[in-house]
Amino acid sequence: MAFDAHAHPFDLAGRFSDAENERRSLGITCAASAWNGEQFAYHRELARGARQEGAAPMALCFAVHPQLPAAGNNGSFTPLLDLLGTLAAGAALNAIGETGFDLYSEAFRATEAVQDELFAAHLETALRYGLPMVLHVRRAMHKVFAHTGALKKLPAVVFHSYSGTLGEGEALLRRGVNAYFSFGAPILLNHKEAIRSCAALPLDHLLLETDAPYQPLRGKAFSRWADLPVILRGAAGIRKEADTPGGDPEELEAAADKNFYRIFFPGEI
Repeated sequence: MAFDAHAHPFDLAGRFSDAENERRSLGITCAASAWNGEQFAYHRELARGARQEGAAPMALCFAVHPQLPAAGNNGSFTPLLDLLGTLAAGAALNAIGETGFDLYSEAFRATEAVQDELFAAHLETALRYGLPMVLHVRRAMHKVFAHTGALKKLPAVVFHSYSGTLGEGEALLRRGVNAYFSFGAPILLNHKEAIRSCAALPLDHLLLETDAPYQPLRGKAFSRWADLPVILRGAAGIRKEADTPGGDPEELEAAADKNFYRIFFPGEI
């Protein structure tokens, strides 16, 4: 069975009405990211239906995305944080995410203080309920390192579409953070640092993702579940060229699948 470590099924359905049928037909288990109640409810219904029908399951994730403060939302994030707390307390979540830091543009940098507050709230909830976190980090790895003392207390920390350096990834592991590094379309689009990290980070800390619909392959309008085998073959090719474990697609898929279950479904290993 294939595993997609990060996707947005609600948003994908808005662009591709047959998305859930494609996911089930390919047998892809995914971690579904939501940032509001409507998205989460949609994902939860998909997950329930899949379980009842014996289809590939769906791991449920929720957080206030770090880009939201710059998206014209001038209201309070308290209702969303309250929903996060309710979901975590009710054991409705497989992970908290995607949260983190985005300092990629001037607009995002202008909301850094709000991002700091949101991240602190998410981290506190993750620590309280012993949940993994899924992180969105762009040009902000220094902010992650400021929290390694707390992050290493979590069962896992997933770096969605990892954009740090190889050295930063290795440093996180040395500091005791149970970090997992997820790779998708950027490794096929000549993102050199992502390729370097995908080639050399430990196989037992690697994941693959589509970020559907937000990271399309070259020439595509959006990403979808059918992209996952392409990403798998690309990542395996990178590791084969580097002569690191996981150079065979079947070997890499088995390792990434095991990593996915260890993070999102630890009781089912």
